[in-house]
Amino acid sequence: MKYFDAHTHVNFVAYDEDREATIMRAKDREVVMNVVGTQKDTSASAVALAEKYDNVYATIGLHPVHTAKSYHDEKELGEGGKEFTSRGELLDESFYEKLGSDPRVIAIGECGLDYYRVDETTKDIQIKAFVGQIEIANKLGKPLMLHIRNAYDDALEILKAHAKVKGDTHFFAGDWNTARKFLDFGFTLSFTGVITFTHDYDEVIKNTPLDMILSETDAPYVTPAPHRGKRNEPAYVEHVVKRIAEIRGEDEVAVAEQLARNAARVFHITHG
Repeated sequence: MKYFDAHTHVNFVAYDEDREATIMRAKDREVVMNVVGTQKDTSASAVALAEKYDNVYATIGLHPVHTAKSYHDEKELGEGGKEFTSRGELLDESFYEKLGSDPRVIAIGECGLDYYRVDETTKDIQIKAFVGQIEIANKLGKPLMLHIRNAYDDALEILKAHAKVKGDTHFFAGDWNTARKFLDFGFTLSFTGVITFTHDYDEVIKNTPLDMILSETDAPYVTPAPHRGKRNEPAYVEHVVKRIAEIRGEDEVAVAEQLARNAARVFHITHG
């Protein structure tokens, strides 16, 4: 394993035409990936992929935007996204606990809070689903994959009250003050291709201990330079790793090796 894509969605419809080829392109680049579910169907498909391909692991759970009926447009999802309407799903704890017990499942999520354009009446639903998934993670002894947007303080308060496990703060987009709070609580921060075309997170990447950073693509979204304008894919995670090394002024090979070790530690995996 040269690279680890800590968060990708090759289970999404964006890959229906070439899913296997996408996974094989990543394998050719020595990329191991964590395919993340967002509701029942995509969680189940993530596990199916992890059972089929040796460079794929799965994370299963209920994304906060899927806890209530809502519309999400392409601009909200970012470059490469497609608009969709969430039908709303109540957390079925028995379903996710059973699915999460599969040995190829390495984390529970992506779960958390998303207050971006949120209907205030749905906050309680999000919180209940978040707490429920923390309890599943506690029971299974598996780390959490966090999705947090415009809600870092509330999410951390919930984690401190309920979480007995640690995990990763996916697609971290906060400032250094916020980053430090999650790091102090023992959660890693993962970064996407966004860092290849903005300097917004340079300070956080410079200040975060290298052993607390993970690389991810969040494919099919936020495609890194030099592939912007195309659909993202796990093979492109090397561009994220390269940019992390550049921002920190450190050797790219050494950074790649450390980030791979970080993933193995956080997700309790052994991969050659």
